[in-house]
Amino acid sequence: MRVTAVFEPAREGGYTCFVEEIPAAISQGETLEEAKANLLDALKLVLECQRELAEKSLSPDAVRESIELAGV
Repeated sequence: MRVTAVFEPAREGGYTCFVEEIPAAISQGETLEEAKANLLDALKLVLECQRELAEKSLSPDAVRESIELAGV
């Protein structure tokens, strides 16, 4: 799976950034490299949080399995 990261120069310096396909994944950094690393951390946290929220609302009969998004 590939997603699109957007990095915009901030007026006060550094970069603000987000993942287009996952609106909650946002971050910033003083350099482009720092912004990329921070955005990856934010994306991991968003996915972990969403997984935990989903697990809390599952019925006992729910079936969970991993899927790979290829060619998306």
